Amino acid sequence: MAPIERRELIKQAVGVAGAAALARPAVGVAQAPATGVGTLKFFPGFTAARVKTSGAEINLVHAGSGPPLLLLHGAPQTHISWRRVAPDLAKTHTVIVPDLRGYGDSSKPADTPDHGHYSKRAMALDQVEVMKHFGFDRFPVIGHDRGGRVGHRLALDHPDKVTKLAVFDILPTYYLYTHVTLEFIQAYFHWFNYVRAAPSPEEQLTAQFEGQRAKAATDEQQEYMRVYADPANIHGMCEDYRASASIDLTHDEESWSRKVQCPVLALWGLKGPMGRLYDVLAVWKERGLTVTGRGLPAGHNLQEDAPAEVLVELRAFLQ
Repeated sequence: MAPIERRELIKQAVGVAGAAALARPAVGVAQAPATGVGTLKFFPGFTAARVKTSGAEINLVHAGSGPPLLLLHGAPQTHISWRRVAPDLAKTHTVIVPDLRGYGDSSKPADTPDHGHYSKRAMALDQVEVMKHFGFDRFPVIGHDRGGRVGHRLALDHPDKVTKLAVFDILPTYYLYTHVTLEFIQAYFHWFNYVRAAPSPEEQLTAQFEGQRAKAATDEQQEYMRVYADPANIHGMCEDYRASASIDLTHDEESWSRKVQCPVLALWGLKGPMGRLYDVLAVWKERGLTVTGRGLPAGHNLQEDAPAEVLVELRAFLQ
């Protein structure tokens, strides 16, 4: 299947996401626990905290000393996806590991017709303000999945803040939505499913996660299912995807002529569809001035599937 013409794809995507907004009344900000202390068992030596930004309240854990490092998770995960690499990185860096707004125990801002509260621009600003809270004006960003998309936007909107950017198992959102093929739809059907009008995707995911929750055996699985089955978390994730198919595309089109100024490391899983469907490194080299990277023996969740290999790559990149 040939890629869909760019402007027609954007028009269709914005229409779908706009319908979702009109079909559902706005919701309020969900109340979150005082701190994420329940996840500290996954992060020995870390401290839990909450930081109020101009648009949200961000739950996080942090540890270490020395130069800063920001780790951003993907969907539907939370900050605990970094549990296998963050403690090692904290030996040499001050590591900040937040839940993105809309996810985990961070707040879930109210809906808006343009999905602006869940735009990557808003999520990126959260992280600038989180890092400023800890006294850091410049820092590297490591982002997996949706976190990588937030990191990409952060590097474009705040080039004076981001010293290095690593993206895990993604291509730029704008590239993917403007190069839609049958293979992409089949491999990433959720990209199209989650942007449908609420509450249909939310109801489907609620039933799915409730069924999985009863089968959770390990501490990690139980923690993931605790947040996955939360209706506010499910809705926040869907709003994130709706933003990606609407307001994020507008922001991306406006900045598509600009490249990321800082060094970029692109890593992807050799066992997943990303590297099979795309020349990941070649695409990222079009989006940054200095780009390196390679595939790792892992699925989509690199930092969980191949933590040792990820640590080797990150240590070399952060030197």
